[in-house]
Amino acid sequence: MRIIVTGAAGLLGGEVCARLAAAGHHVTGLVHRNPDVRANDGGVVQVATVTGDVSQCRLGWSEPFFAELAEGHDLLVHCAATVRFDLAEEDYKAVNVDGVAHALALAEAGEMHFLHVSTAYVCGARDGLVRESDPLPTGGFANGYEASKAEGERLVRASRVRWAIARPSIVVGDYTSGAIRQFDTTYAAFKLIAEGRVRHMPARQGATLDFVPLDYVADGIVTLAERMEEAAGGTYHLASCQPLPVETFTAAIGAFPQFYEPELVPPEDFDPSRLPALERRLFKRVAGLYASYFQRNPHFDDASFYELSGRRCPPTGAPYIRRLIDFCIEAGFLPKA
Repeated sequence: MRIIVTGAAGLLGGEVCARLAAAGHHVTGLVHRNPDVRANDGGVVQVATVTGDVSQCRLGWSEPFFAELAEGHDLLVHCAATVRFDLAEEDYKAVNVDGVAHALALAEAGEMHFLHVSTAYVCGARDGLVRESDPLPTGGFANGYEASKAEGERLVRASRVRWAIARPSIVVGDYTSGAIRQFDTTYAAFKLIAEGRVRHMPARQGATLDFVPLDYVADGIVTLAERMEEAAGGTYHLASCQPLPVETFTAAIGAFPQFYEPELVPPEDFDPSRLPALERRLFKRVAGLYASYFQRNPHFDDASFYELSGRRCPPTGAPYIRRLIDFCIEAGFLPKA
Protein backbone atom coordinates (compact mmCIF):
# COMPACT_ATOMS: atom_id res chain seq x y z
CA MET A 1 0.00 0.00 0.00
CA ARG A 2 0.90 3.67 -0.30
CA ILE A 3 0.58 5.01 3.22
CA ILE A 4 0.91 8.46 4.81
CA VAL A 5 1.83 8.43 8.50
CA THR A 6 1.34 11.71 10.34
CA GLY A 7 3.47 12.34 13.43
CA ALA A 8 6.20 10.26 11.78
CA ALA A 9 8.99 11.86 13.83
CA GLY A 10 7.31 10.89 17.10
CA LEU A 11 8.03 7.85 19.22
CA LEU A 12 5.09 5.76 18.03
CA GLY A 13 4.91 7.24 14.53
CA GLY A 14 8.57 6.45 13.84
CA GLU A 15 8.22 2.84 14.95
CA VAL A 16 5.04 2.44 12.88
CA CYS A 17 6.87 3.82 9.83
CA ALA A 18 9.73 1.38 10.39
CA ARG A 19 7.44 -1.62 10.59
CA LEU A 20 5.29 -0.60 7.61
CA ALA A 21 8.39 -0.02 5.48
CA ALA A 22 9.88 -3.36 6.57
CA ALA A 23 6.63 -5.03 5.45
CA GLY A 24 7.15 -3.62 1.95
CA HIS A 25 4.72 -0.71 1.93
CA HIS A 26 5.52 2.66 0.35
CA VAL A 27 5.52 5.04 3.32
CA THR A 28 5.42 8.83 3.35
CA GLY A 29 6.17 10.26 6.77
CA LEU A 30 4.64 13.62 7.63
CA VAL A 31 7.03 15.53 9.89
CA HIS A 32 6.78 18.97 11.46
CA ARG A 33 9.73 20.59 13.27
CA ASN A 34 11.85 17.44 13.59
CA PRO A 35 12.81 16.06 10.16
CA ASP A 36 14.12 12.69 11.40
CA VAL A 37 12.02 9.54 11.26
CA ARG A 38 13.56 7.02 13.66
CA ALA A 39 12.60 3.59 14.91
CA ASN A 40 12.54 2.90 18.62
CA ASP A 41 16.11 1.56 18.43
CA GLY A 42 17.24 4.99 17.20
CA GLY A 43 17.95 3.90 13.65
CA VAL A 44 16.94 6.20 10.79
CA VAL A 45 13.92 4.86 8.89
CA GLN A 46 14.35 5.07 5.11
CA VAL A 47 11.01 6.51 4.03
CA ALA A 48 9.97 9.52 2.01
CA THR A 49 9.15 12.55 4.16
CA VAL A 50 7.14 15.72 3.71
CA THR A 51 7.02 18.68 6.06
CA GLY A 52 3.61 19.86 7.16
CA ASP A 53 1.59 21.11 10.12
CA VAL A 54 -1.61 19.26 11.01
CA SER A 55 -2.90 22.32 12.88
CA GLN A 56 -3.06 24.26 9.58
CA CYS A 57 -5.66 24.06 6.83
CA ARG A 58 -4.35 21.76 4.04
CA LEU A 59 -1.49 21.05 6.49
CA GLY A 60 0.08 24.30 5.34
CA TRP A 61 0.48 23.10 1.75
CA SER A 62 -0.54 24.66 -1.54
CA GLU A 63 -3.69 23.32 -3.17
CA PRO A 64 -1.76 21.50 -5.95
CA PHE A 65 0.61 19.81 -3.50
CA PHE A 66 -2.28 18.87 -1.19
CA ALA A 67 -4.09 17.27 -4.14
CA GLU A 68 -0.95 15.45 -5.28
CA LEU A 69 -0.38 13.89 -1.84
CA ALA A 70 -4.06 13.01 -1.50
CA GLU A 71 -4.24 11.25 -4.85
CA GLY A 72 -0.96 9.38 -4.35
CA HIS A 73 -1.89 7.34 -1.26
CA ASP A 74 -4.32 4.63 -0.21
CA LEU A 75 -4.28 4.96 3.59
CA LEU A 76 -3.60 7.66 6.16
CA VAL A 77 -2.40 6.56 9.62
CA HIS A 78 -2.95 9.51 11.93
CA CYS A 79 -0.41 9.33 14.77
CA ALA A 80 0.15 13.09 15.14
CA ALA A 81 -0.99 14.43 18.51
CA THR A 82 0.20 16.29 21.55
CA VAL A 83 0.35 13.92 24.51
CA ARG A 84 1.27 16.49 27.15
CA PHE A 85 -1.07 17.05 30.10
CA ASP A 86 -0.20 20.67 30.89
CA LEU A 87 -1.43 22.61 27.86
CA ALA A 88 -4.10 25.25 27.42
CA GLU A 89 -7.39 24.23 25.82
CA GLU A 90 -6.59 26.07 22.59
CA ASP A 91 -3.36 24.08 22.18
CA TYR A 92 -5.18 20.77 22.52
CA LYS A 93 -7.81 21.96 20.06
CA ALA A 94 -5.23 23.04 17.47
CA VAL A 95 -3.47 19.66 17.32
CA ASN A 96 -5.76 16.96 18.73
CA VAL A 97 -9.04 18.26 17.29
CA ASP A 98 -8.34 20.58 14.35
CA GLY A 99 -5.39 18.35 13.44
CA VAL A 100 -7.78 15.42 13.06
CA ALA A 101 -10.12 17.50 10.91
CA HIS A 102 -7.28 18.54 8.60
CA ALA A 103 -5.96 14.98 8.30
CA LEU A 104 -9.49 13.76 7.54
CA ALA A 105 -9.77 16.38 4.79
CA LEU A 106 -6.62 14.98 3.18
CA ALA A 107 -7.96 11.43 3.38
CA GLU A 108 -11.33 12.48 1.99
CA ALA A 109 -9.69 14.33 -0.92
CA GLY A 110 -7.80 11.18 -1.90
CA GLU A 111 -10.58 8.72 -0.96
CA MET A 112 -8.09 7.11 1.43
CA HIS A 113 -8.86 4.84 4.34
CA PHE A 114 -8.16 6.49 7.70
CA LEU A 115 -6.62 4.74 10.71
CA HIS A 116 -6.84 7.04 13.74
CA VAL A 117 -4.60 6.58 16.78
CA SER A 118 -6.47 7.65 19.90
CA THR A 119 -6.08 6.52 23.53
CA ALA A 120 -7.86 3.93 25.66
CA TYR A 121 -8.28 6.64 28.29
CA VAL A 122 -10.98 8.41 26.29
CA CYS A 123 -13.12 6.35 28.67
CA GLY A 124 -12.55 9.14 31.20
CA ALA A 125 -12.34 8.71 34.96
CA ARG A 126 -14.31 5.49 35.18
CA ASP A 127 -13.72 2.07 36.70
CA GLY A 128 -14.58 -1.47 35.69
CA LEU A 129 -14.95 -3.05 32.29
CA VAL A 130 -14.34 -0.72 29.33
CA ARG A 131 -15.41 -2.28 26.04
CA GLU A 132 -14.23 -1.15 22.62
CA SER A 133 -17.89 -0.72 21.64
CA ASP A 134 -18.81 1.51 24.60
CA PRO A 135 -20.11 4.95 23.55
CA LEU A 136 -17.77 7.88 23.97
CA PRO A 137 -18.44 9.82 27.16
CA THR A 138 -19.22 13.50 26.90
CA GLY A 139 -17.54 14.40 30.18
CA GLY A 140 -15.70 13.06 33.19
CA PHE A 141 -12.25 13.36 31.63
CA ALA A 142 -9.23 13.68 33.89
CA ASN A 143 -7.46 16.27 31.73
CA GLY A 144 -7.58 18.25 28.50
CA TYR A 145 -5.63 15.57 26.64
CA GLU A 146 -8.30 12.93 27.20
CA ALA A 147 -11.11 15.36 26.35
CA SER A 148 -9.41 16.44 23.12
CA LYS A 149 -8.75 12.87 22.01
CA ALA A 150 -12.42 12.04 22.56
CA GLU A 151 -13.42 15.05 20.47
CA GLY A 152 -11.03 13.92 17.74
CA GLU A 153 -12.65 10.48 17.73
CA ARG A 154 -16.06 12.09 17.29
CA LEU A 155 -14.83 13.84 14.15
CA VAL A 156 -13.52 10.56 12.75
CA ARG A 157 -16.81 8.77 13.40
CA ALA A 158 -18.79 11.56 11.73
CA SER A 159 -16.57 11.68 8.63
CA ARG A 160 -17.19 10.24 5.18
CA VAL A 161 -13.98 8.17 5.08
CA ARG A 162 -13.67 4.47 5.82
CA TRP A 163 -12.11 4.62 9.26
CA ALA A 164 -10.83 2.49 12.11
CA ILE A 165 -9.67 3.65 15.54
CA ALA A 166 -6.71 2.26 17.50
CA ARG A 167 -6.66 2.98 21.23
CA PRO A 168 -3.35 2.36 23.02
CA SER A 169 -3.22 2.62 26.80
CA ILE A 170 -0.05 3.91 28.60
CA VAL A 171 2.72 3.25 26.06
CA VAL A 172 6.10 2.38 27.56
CA GLY A 173 9.24 0.51 26.48
CA ASP A 174 9.90 -2.55 24.34
CA TYR A 175 8.55 -5.76 25.84
CA THR A 176 11.75 -7.81 25.75
CA SER A 177 14.37 -5.14 26.49
CA GLY A 178 12.40 -2.30 28.10
CA ALA A 179 14.06 0.04 25.59
CA ILE A 180 12.48 3.34 24.64
CA ARG A 181 13.93 6.01 22.37
CA GLN A 182 12.82 9.05 24.34
CA PHE A 183 11.90 9.62 27.95
CA ASP A 184 8.93 11.95 28.19
CA THR A 185 5.38 12.20 29.56
CA THR A 186 4.91 9.29 31.99
CA TYR A 187 8.65 8.78 32.36
CA ALA A 188 9.14 12.32 33.69
CA ALA A 189 6.81 11.65 36.62
CA PHE A 190 8.33 8.21 37.13
CA LYS A 191 11.82 9.74 37.44
CA LEU A 192 10.72 12.22 40.10
CA ILE A 193 9.11 9.43 42.12
CA ALA A 194 12.02 6.99 41.79
CA GLU A 195 14.61 9.59 42.78
CA GLY A 196 12.60 10.58 45.84
CA ARG A 197 11.89 14.12 44.77
CA VAL A 198 8.16 13.36 44.91
CA ARG A 199 7.58 11.06 47.86
CA HIS A 200 3.80 11.25 48.23
CA MET A 201 1.13 10.41 45.67
CA PRO A 202 -2.66 10.45 46.08
CA ALA A 203 -3.79 6.91 45.27
CA ARG A 204 -7.14 5.21 45.69
CA GLN A 205 -7.34 1.68 47.09
CA GLY A 206 -7.72 -0.73 44.16
CA ALA A 207 -6.41 1.69 41.52
CA THR A 208 -4.57 0.15 38.58
CA LEU A 209 -2.37 1.17 35.65
CA ASP A 210 -2.42 -0.29 32.14
CA PHE A 211 1.12 -0.20 30.74
CA VAL A 212 1.48 -1.52 27.20
CA PRO A 213 4.76 -2.17 25.31
CA LEU A 214 5.54 0.11 22.38
CA ASP A 215 6.35 -2.81 20.07
CA TYR A 216 2.96 -4.45 20.75
CA VAL A 217 1.16 -1.17 19.94
CA ALA A 218 3.15 -0.55 16.76
CA ASP A 219 2.54 -4.11 15.57
CA GLY A 220 -1.16 -3.68 16.33
CA ILE A 221 -1.36 -0.52 14.25
CA VAL A 222 0.39 -2.26 11.34
CA THR A 223 -2.04 -5.18 11.64
CA LEU A 224 -5.00 -2.81 11.47
CA ALA A 225 -3.44 -0.92 8.54
CA GLU A 226 -2.94 -4.10 6.55
CA ARG A 227 -6.46 -5.34 7.30
CA MET A 228 -8.40 -2.12 6.91
CA GLU A 229 -11.10 -3.75 4.82
CA GLU A 230 -11.99 -5.93 7.82
CA ALA A 231 -11.13 -3.36 10.47
CA ALA A 232 -13.15 -0.48 8.98
CA GLY A 233 -15.80 0.91 11.30
CA GLY A 234 -14.24 -0.69 14.37
CA THR A 235 -12.53 0.54 17.53
CA TYR A 236 -9.63 -1.51 18.87
CA HIS A 237 -7.96 -1.42 22.28
CA LEU A 238 -4.19 -1.85 22.00
CA ALA A 239 -3.80 -2.25 25.74
CA SER A 240 -2.27 -4.83 28.05
CA CYS A 241 -5.76 -5.56 29.46
CA GLN A 242 -3.88 -6.67 32.61
CA PRO A 243 -4.62 -4.03 35.25
CA LEU A 244 -1.46 -3.54 37.32
CA PRO A 245 -2.18 -2.53 40.91
CA VAL A 246 -0.59 0.81 41.75
CA GLU A 247 0.94 -0.83 44.83
CA THR A 248 2.70 -3.40 42.60
CA PHE A 249 4.13 -0.61 40.46
CA THR A 250 5.43 1.45 43.38
CA ALA A 251 6.80 -1.67 45.11
CA ALA A 252 8.77 -2.51 41.95
CA ILE A 253 10.38 0.93 42.18
CA GLY A 254 11.17 0.49 45.88
CA ALA A 255 12.76 -2.91 45.23
CA PHE A 256 15.80 -1.09 43.83
CA PRO A 257 18.04 0.03 46.72
CA GLN A 258 18.84 3.41 45.14
CA PHE A 259 15.18 4.36 44.64
CA TYR A 260 12.32 5.44 46.85
CA GLU A 261 8.93 3.81 47.08
CA PRO A 262 6.44 6.68 47.36
CA GLU A 263 3.91 6.86 50.11
CA LEU A 264 0.44 6.31 48.67
CA VAL A 265 -2.04 8.61 50.38
CA PRO A 266 -5.84 8.30 50.15
CA PRO A 267 -7.00 11.19 47.92
CA GLU A 268 -9.29 12.57 50.62
CA ASP A 269 -6.29 12.85 52.96
CA PHE A 270 -3.86 14.30 50.43
CA ASP A 271 -3.13 18.01 50.73
CA PRO A 272 -0.39 19.21 48.35
CA SER A 273 -0.05 22.47 50.31
CA ARG A 274 1.40 20.44 53.19
CA LEU A 275 4.22 18.96 51.10
CA PRO A 276 7.77 20.32 51.48
CA ALA A 277 8.31 23.32 49.21
CA LEU A 278 10.37 21.61 46.48
CA GLU A 279 8.18 18.51 46.43
CA ARG A 280 5.08 20.73 46.26
CA ARG A 281 6.43 22.53 43.18
CA LEU A 282 7.46 19.29 41.43
CA PHE A 283 4.14 17.67 42.23
CA LYS A 284 2.24 20.61 40.78
CA ARG A 285 4.40 20.93 37.66
CA VAL A 286 4.87 17.25 36.76
CA ALA A 287 3.82 14.36 39.02
CA GLY A 288 0.44 15.80 39.90
CA LEU A 289 -0.53 15.86 36.23
CA TYR A 290 -0.56 12.05 36.34
CA ALA A 291 -2.19 11.68 39.77
CA SER A 292 -5.59 10.78 38.31
CA TYR A 293 -4.10 7.57 36.88
CA PHE A 294 -3.40 6.47 40.47
CA GLN A 295 -7.08 6.87 41.33
CA ARG A 296 -9.03 4.77 38.84
CA ASN A 297 -9.38 1.14 37.88
CA PRO A 298 -10.40 0.63 34.24
CA HIS A 299 -10.32 -2.89 32.82
CA PHE A 300 -9.87 -2.52 29.07
CA ASP A 301 -11.37 -5.28 26.94
CA ASP A 302 -9.75 -6.11 23.58
CA ALA A 303 -12.25 -8.61 22.20
CA SER A 304 -12.55 -6.85 18.83
CA PHE A 305 -8.79 -6.63 18.29
CA TYR A 306 -8.34 -10.25 19.34
CA GLU A 307 -11.08 -11.38 16.96
CA LEU A 308 -9.39 -9.52 14.11
CA SER A 309 -5.77 -10.42 14.86
CA GLY A 310 -5.72 -13.45 17.15
CA ARG A 311 -3.15 -11.58 19.26
CA ARG A 312 -3.05 -10.38 22.85
CA CYS A 313 -0.46 -8.48 24.83
CA PRO A 314 2.12 -10.64 26.67
CA PRO A 315 2.32 -10.48 30.50
CA THR A 316 3.07 -7.00 31.84
CA GLY A 317 3.41 -7.64 35.57
CA ALA A 318 6.28 -6.88 37.93
CA PRO A 319 9.03 -8.58 35.82
CA TYR A 320 8.17 -6.34 32.87
CA ILE A 321 8.22 -3.24 35.10
CA ARG A 322 11.67 -4.28 36.29
CA ARG A 323 12.88 -4.52 32.67
CA LEU A 324 11.63 -0.99 32.07
CA ILE A 325 13.51 0.25 35.13
CA ASP A 326 16.67 -1.69 34.20
CA PHE A 327 16.71 0.02 30.80
CA CYS A 328 16.23 3.44 32.40
CA ILE A 329 19.31 2.77 34.53
CA GLU A 330 21.34 1.37 31.62
CA ALA A 331 20.49 4.42 29.48
CA GLY A 332 21.48 6.83 32.28
CA PHE A 333 17.96 8.18 32.73
CA LEU A 334 17.93 6.85 36.30
CA PRO A 335 20.95 6.54 38.58
CA LYS A 336 22.82 3.31 39.26
CA ALA A 337 23.06 1.95 42.79
